[in-house]
Amino acid sequence: GKQQPCGNKEQEADGKDFARSPGDFSDPVYKEIAMTNGCINRMSRDELRSKLAEFKLDTRRGRIIKPPSLGVKDVLKKRLKNYYKKQKLMQKEPPDGGSCYDYICVVDFEATCEEGNPPEFVHEIIEFPVVLLNTRTLEIEDAFQQYVKPEINPKLSAFCISLTGITQDIVDKADTFPQVLQNVVEWMRQWELGTKYSYSLLTDGSWDMSKFLNIQCRISRIKYPSFAKRWINIRKSYGNFYKVPRSQTKLTMMLEQLGMCYAGRPHSGLDDACNIAAIAVRRV
Repeated sequence: GKQQPCGNKEQEADGKDFARSPGDFSDPVYKEIAMTNGCINRMSRDELRSKLAEFKLDTRRGRIIKPPSLGVKDVLKKRLKNYYKKQKLMQKEPPDGGSCYDYICVVDFEATCEEGNPPEFVHEIIEFPVVLLNTRTLEIEDAFQQYVKPEINPKLSAFCISLTGITQDIVDKADTFPQVLQNVVEWMRQWELGTKYSYSLLTDGSWDMSKFLNIQCRISRIKYPSFAKRWINIRKSYGNFYKVPRSQTKLTMMLEQLGMCYAGRPHSGLDDACNIAAIAVRRV
């Protein structure tokens, strides 16, 4: 697995997911949800589709990748169960209830790389995107994206250029990491994140923060940013919610299991972040 490079106290926010729980699982609302789930389990595929259509939910099966961790019927069941669960919990919540966070900031770094991923290679961040997802409207309200000039390996490998679509000219004209990080902090300040509005970072896996950002701060000889010490790992959240193994939580797999297609260019940090946000919308 990926090891954490140094002893900062950053950690995944396991205790908080996208939505606030209305309370103890002994609450009667959970008995109602369990009974509803039992009824859904007995429905045929056509009945599931009919009920989903009634609630104006997606009735498409989606393309289920192999090995099929979820069958077509299972996907439809989970979609309907999720709808009923959300309705029940919304009824349970007090009027001022809702999401734990006002905003989700989706981060997906791109870093320098070489073919074969040699263990001695030092990865440097070359794209810093943040997608701002409003948890109440479920809309992307803004996006930050800046490229970064690498210092240790300033010349990108042909493999890196091909994988990320980031050219040598782009990074040559970019700011170094400390300036880009300062720009991110200023962007967050303008959106009043952490002051007027609560937020959490969301990543696809743990390595964006525990590996790439951690290493980059050491390279740049700057302090690890306090705003990045906790984050939600969507792979862990998705795996726990849908009861699928970690091997079935790659970005393209999560999208396909939810009946969605990847939008944009794979390994573009901004496009990856937008697709992660699309998955998060299903879980908010």
